[in-house]
Amino acid sequence: MRSLPLALVALLTLAGPAFGAEHVVKMLNKGADGMFVFEPALSKIAPGDKVTFQSVDAGHNVESIPGMLPDGAQPFTSKPSETVTITFDKPGVYGIRCKPHYGMGMVGLIVVGTPTNLDAAKAVPQTGKAKAAFEKLLAAAK
Repeated sequence: MRSLPLALVALLTLAGPAFGAEHVVKMLNKGADGMFVFEPALSKIAPGDKVTFQSVDAGHNVESIPGMLPDGAQPFTSKPSETVTITFDKPGVYGIRCKPHYGMGMVGLIVVGTPTNLDAAKAVPQTGKAKAAFEKLLAAAK
């Protein structure tokens, strides 16, 4: 009879937490990598983790980029100056941008587990400073 409580404790310990980890990405006018940035620009997380996109400076939003989402993932868009939390359940690469500052290179990448759609994400055409930023981010996504 004493082994039943021990077995229950062992089972609960092995099960681990019921919820994913939480991460914060700041939307900034100026950060360590320059003007108009997501900080960090590259986040590697596990399926089920949450990312809070924190509006530190006004005027920024976060939105997924068409063609830069894993199969079955839902697109998302926040309002300007809104802090929003997104749960990332599908493994793969998620390209994100601040729509008002996309041309200035305000882009980021969330890699959830294995980057299953990396080749498809690399094939999405980008322009201006966003193109150079994504080349760097996608190279580091592996």
